[in-house]
Amino acid sequence: MRVRWHFLALGVAAAVAACSLAPPYKVPSTAPAPPSYKELGEWKEAQPADATPRGPWWTIFEDGELDALEKRVSISNQNLKAALARLEQARAQTREARSAYFPTVTANASAIRERQSINSPTYNSTKPLIYNDFTLEADVSYEFDVFGRVRNTVAAARATQQSSAADLAALDLSTHAELASDYFMLRSDDAQTVLLDHTVADYAQALQLTENLYNGGAAALSDLEEARAQLETAKTQAADNRLNRAQLEHAIAVLVGEPASTFHIDPAPLRPEVVPPPIDPGLPSALLERRPDVASAERLVAAANARIGVARAAYFPVFSLSTGSLATTLAGFESTSASNWLSAPSRMWSVGPAGVLTVFDAGLHQAQSAYAHAQYDEQVADYRSSVLTAYQEVEDNLAALRQLQEESVSEANAVRASQSALQQAQYRYQGGIVTYLEVVTEENAALSAQLSAVSIQTRRLNASVLLVKALGGGWENPQATQTAPATSAAP
Repeated sequence: MRVRWHFLALGVAAAVAACSLAPPYKVPSTAPAPPSYKELGEWKEAQPADATPRGPWWTIFEDGELDALEKRVSISNQNLKAALARLEQARAQTREARSAYFPTVTANASAIRERQSINSPTYNSTKPLIYNDFTLEADVSYEFDVFGRVRNTVAAARATQQSSAADLAALDLSTHAELASDYFMLRSDDAQTVLLDHTVADYAQALQLTENLYNGGAAALSDLEEARAQLETAKTQAADNRLNRAQLEHAIAVLVGEPASTFHIDPAPLRPEVVPPPIDPGLPSALLERRPDVASAERLVAAANARIGVARAAYFPVFSLSTGSLATTLAGFESTSASNWLSAPSRMWSVGPAGVLTVFDAGLHQAQSAYAHAQYDEQVADYRSSVLTAYQEVEDNLAALRQLQEESVSEANAVRASQSALQQAQYRYQGGIVTYLEVVTEENAALSAQLSAVSIQTRRLNASVLLVKALGGGWENPQATQTAPATSAAP
């Protein structure tokens, strides 16, 4: 009869196990999403989000060598491997937390020969002084999740795992974007190297011409020194540009998981006709479903919310079936002889629930609860900050693309004008109308305009890479249940 009451108590405990003390979770509110991006300006609306880059988004730049490098990043980048390992750790922790849903069963077997002390308070003269003790038993321990401590622990672990998955996606996106930016800057350096090498050759010819004129008495010493200084300055710029290219090549080597000492990319100047491809930014309301870092921050909020339930559950009793001094649940065999050790008369068992309630802890549970609430508030603030940053990054790069498009047009005009002015200055100097200082001034202006045009082209390409990154690249939030329509920007 007593056994029946034990099982009745277990059934009642299981019936109330649906209770959870975690607050009902909802995604924290943020500032309302604007109807459109401010920095789109007068750009036209495009088709729905079918054109959004998915998967290998870098293919929109139509550069085969960039595509090959990006594939190597996915395979060999060590930071991504480390992030993947962190995700596996989070998955293992989730499985560890879920194991508390089930009983823990341990088995124990022993064969002991024992002599009891005659002076022991437990000595019994009716028992043999020396005897054997053969034991085979299985112990069961199990906590009834009456107040949701286990379920909220699992929920927190699962949300943390989802945050780690989003962190991996964010790092993957950031790493591929970094490679694309480094690659375009390297190609820009290749273009500037060609330009500076041609300039050095031109300045060397100008120096030779000036020396001839000086030796013939048709040019002043100051003209000769100006020409020599101009040539050396151009050589310095070319050498510094090669240094920058070498460092970019080394950075790309690390991204693709190769030693910088053995990695090499053949020079290939950035072609003037290469321009950023049109990119669909979508609507601001859809941005939060496309950013893995925002998703990660939101999952951390969910985990913190679940941990509040764990902290609250500590105020209530813990009901369990367990071994030890509180209660014992076991079954097995015990005998003083190996011949009848595993026989029916040698069987034994015990079962009984236990309830533990902390009566006094000097404010420990209160402090743990306060910590859990403060941690939740921190994660909410971080989530809202990540949302604001997401909008900022999209607006920044939309503005950059729009303004740099205008700059590229005006700078192209400046290049043409400076080339014409240089040609006129050279004619006038050869005719003896002006000093060589005017030629130097126009040559420097022409070089500066050409270098600036290459720089603007590179900045446009990098802005397009950063826009793709700000929009979440090809990532899709597995938590999302719907996708909002989108608009696109095209110059």
